Amino acid sequence: MANVSHSRGDMSTHPDVSEMRTRYDRMLDGRDVALVDGPVFLLGLYCAVSPWILHYTASQPALMTHNLIVGIAIGLLALGFTAAPARMYGLSWAMCALGIWMVVAPWVVGDSPDAGVIVNNIIIGALALILGLLCAGTAAKSVPKA
Repeated sequence: MANVSHSRGDMSTHPDVSEMRTRYDRMLDGRDVALVDGPVFLLGLYCAVSPWILHYTASQPALMTHNLIVGIAIGLLALGFTAAPARMYGLSWAMCALGIWMVVAPWVVGDSPDAGVIVNNIIIGALALILGLLCAGTAAKSVPKA
């Protein structure tokens, strides 16, 4: 019977080892913020469901719809950061803008919001801004030098 088992040799003798290392490094480029993807997704999820958690669906219907839409947008950004990091981390600044918008939204979108609604949106907005700045800063550092 023929010997069909392949022996595992040392990869350093492979003729394409330098090209494989370069490709592997290029593939991992932009993944410096991998730990931020999960918190960004969870923030988007919380933003989307926060009107039901804090029970202001009846008193602030416009803000309820607003938080649902912005939460979905933040969640989609997180999924994009995970699926195509090299292309999506440029949109980190959009998440910063969403964070700032979340802070002012209770007064712009809402109708006489109470303190709980205001604090909720300020916390969501501050976290979105911080996570967006973290993603944007890391993406700026990992831009390949020409």
